[in-house]
Amino acid sequence: MFNIGPEEIILILVIALIIFGPKRLPEIGRTVGKSLREFRKASDDIRQELSLHLDDEPEAAPAPAPTTQLPAATTNGDGPATEEHSAPAPESGSVP
Repeated sequence: MFNIGPEEIILILVIALIIFGPKRLPEIGRTVGKSLREFRKASDDIRQELSLHLDDEPEAAPAPAPTTQLPAATTNGDGPATEEHSAPAPESGSVP
């Protein structure tokens, strides 16, 4: 990840010891460790929550194609086929 070797780690620890002193260094180490642990836990929780929600969502089904129903065609004996319309009859006494 950071490609830090053992020499670099020892150098960082010596510098931290000089800056913070021997009494505060363990306290700082504990604080950093707790912070990293909480960050990883929160990150794992978020990752798990997202994977659950992504797995639970149903795939969107395509909408059914609209169908139009054509009126039935009938034949009148020898003549050609005609379409029957079932329109409501106008009420008597109404003006169009």
